[in-house]
Amino acid sequence: MALVSAAVLLGGCTSGNPESALDRAEAQVAEKEKALADAQAAATETTDAFCTSAAGYVTALDRYGDVLTAEGPTVGDVSTAGADLLEPRQDVLADGQAAQEARKTVADAENALAEANATLANLQASASGSTEPSSTPSPSVATPVPVAPAESVARVKQADADFTTAQQEITDDTPLDEASEKFNAAAVALEVSWLRLVADAGCVSDEQLVQGQKAVLAYTTALQQSLADAGYYAGKADGVYGPDTVAAVEALQEAHELPVTGVVDAATEEALRTDLAAKGEAAAQSAVATTAALQQTLHLLGYWDGPVDGKESDALTQALKKFQTDLGVPPTGVVDAATVAAFEAAIAQAKQPEPAPSATASPVPAPSGSATPAR
Repeated sequence: MALVSAAVLLGGCTSGNPESALDRAEAQVAEKEKALADAQAAATETTDAFCTSAAGYVTALDRYGDVLTAEGPTVGDVSTAGADLLEPRQDVLADGQAAQEARKTVADAENALAEANATLANLQASASGSTEPSSTPSPSVATPVPVAPAESVARVKQADADFTTAQQEITDDTPLDEASEKFNAAAVALEVSWLRLVADAGCVSDEQLVQGQKAVLAYTTALQQSLADAGYYAGKADGVYGPDTVAAVEALQEAHELPVTGVVDAATEEALRTDLAAKGEAAAQSAVATTAALQQTLHLLGYWDGPVDGKESDALTQALKKFQTDLGVPPTGVVDAATVAAFEAAIAQAKQPEPAPSATASPVPAPSGSATPAR
């Protein structure tokens, strides 16, 4: 009986010992710190995997675009290439989901650590004789950081839906030469959208590359705004040269009795400028902004050393043709969907680091058969 009483007495003293409670709280903090470090390491690993699979998917899209522009392809070639996109698409979606779940785990670990630190702080305040141990501020709640901005994700989803719709319009009975510019633009828009998401997700850290991608966005956005100001484009100026942009260019060409190609050639550019000028000085500035964006893009790529003043010139046309030649795009001196995609790929290729044994994705290479522009 005495032994039992002593055991109970000792147990009671131990359970009420503030030093013991502090020890347990400190151990909890150490445990939560380790859990957070493990979660952060896992998040880095899954993000690297996402960057790698995203680069692989963009490369697959680029090969698909090559099929569309190659000489003598068949509908079967397009169907086969389309099937080849399925696996890399599934990979990047799965890796993106895993990366987002890993970031949620990081947020949960941050919250658990904050709670453990708050508990420890209250116990330390009690041990020091403070009469207000509960005065420690409540920890703020951490939320998961998205893999990429919501706007970039929405743009990819829209481009993916447009591409799927365009793809379904080609059947075994469709002559390949009837595949419209809209379909080609849908493939290019999807590739460009993913390239931008890769950059927004932090897979590419080079500052000049990021600036270059912003310049590409500025060019296409300015073109869309010009078409909107002229009354041909009703969509959002989102910087993606997709089917809606092509349709607006075609409407402009039809209105001026030009060949309806969906490509902004010299005659189409002049027609757009004429329409904008007729609407007043404010609208006319849209055309200047479009040309200035093109000058800035070519400057960042090393093809234009003239002023960024928004003025058309033979020298600017020649600079664009040189860029197109180096990238394997027909040197038309005009900007179409394929050239916009080449802009994106060239910026990435121009700043691509030397291969290293790292899981982190490097910028996506330029289209097949193209050369890196001279710097």
